[in-house]
Amino acid sequence: MKCADVVIIGAGIAGASMAYFLVQRGCKDVMIVEKEDSPGYHTSGRSAAVLSQLDVDEVFMKLSLMSVPFFYSPPSGFADVPLIHPNGILVVGQGASFKLLCGLARLAGRLGIASQEWSPEETVGRLPALEKRFVDGGLFITKDGALDVHALLWGFLNGAKKGGARLELNAEVTDIHVEDHRVRGVTTRAGEIACRWIVNAAGAWANPTALLAGARPLPLTPCRRHIIVTRPREDFPIGDWPLTMDTSRHFYFRPESGGILASPMDQEPMEPCDAKTDEIQVARAADFLTRFTPKIAPKTIINQWAGLRTIAADNAPVIGEDPEVKGFFWCAGQAGHGMETSPALGEIAAHLLLEGYTSRFPEALIAPGRFHRGRLAWPAIVARRAASFLGWLARPNRP
Repeated sequence: MKCADVVIIGAGIAGASMAYFLVQRGCKDVMIVEKEDSPGYHTSGRSAAVLSQLDVDEVFMKLSLMSVPFFYSPPSGFADVPLIHPNGILVVGQGASFKLLCGLARLAGRLGIASQEWSPEETVGRLPALEKRFVDGGLFITKDGALDVHALLWGFLNGAKKGGARLELNAEVTDIHVEDHRVRGVTTRAGEIACRWIVNAAGAWANPTALLAGARPLPLTPCRRHIIVTRPREDFPIGDWPLTMDTSRHFYFRPESGGILASPMDQEPMEPCDAKTDEIQVARAADFLTRFTPKIAPKTIINQWAGLRTIAADNAPVIGEDPEVKGFFWCAGQAGHGMETSPALGEIAAHLLLEGYTSRFPEALIAPGRFHRGRLAWPAIVARRAASFLGWLARPNRP
């Protein structure tokens, strides 16, 4: 039987980043087990991969902001290429939704999220694929940009392995051993591993994994999202445009390998699976481009895929030890923000596992135990989160 202090289930961005920061903090006896034959096969490998700091959810907005320094100045030797292409993100729209976004941006500026408000003329002048008739203005988030998924994921994995962590592929977990309400080890298709801690970084499979340990499932829902890559029908010059998001129609697009990548920003709940594309959602994405950006309307669709993002009922990540099964640690519910928050969440998770607390973020907002305290009405959830977050911001010695 193999042994490890910590077994991490899942070699996507959540498991990889946590392994990296555990090793950095001196916990070197870490084993990552992955059921596929390559890391990041599911959600991580199908991400649109952008740093987008501005968010209607204050938890993910702050976690993204905390991650910015890592993307711009990663540790020496972390990656051979830059982690971010800092060409910004442009948000456009019409009517009330766009006005609300601009108001949110002004509030976010107090947290250090720099942005510029552009007139309709400026917006179309800077991104000529847009149509002025569909744009009330643009909000340009200056320090956002495209992330290199491969460099980021393998930077965490290679850094963890250099520090002593081990990675086992084709090692699906089939059982979790628990005695006296504490985990003792796991059984995988590659053998048994005795351990003190098990990290549930299984993404869409987080609840099935919890059931193996006898832990109570949490309100986590895997949701499918589609992405297509098209070749425009006209010979329209494609520049180094930022990812552009239309808040009124709920779709986004950006240049990709000489074509256009786009998503209808769908979120269809479904059971954990190797997500396949749906023709209707693929057609929706192409239709958005055709109707609202006709200069780059698709001639052909050259690629398409779908992935699952796992979303908690209160739209915050679930990070921390299970309140009933000791040694069973949740690292789930990144809700599509896994890449852009991985430096912050990975470090916070490592703090919580090794020290039992963290000063970097309000634990109550992300602890799995928040769902064990009874069913809360949405106003109560919002009030609790707002009070905790504002209290944390007011601390004079916050990180």
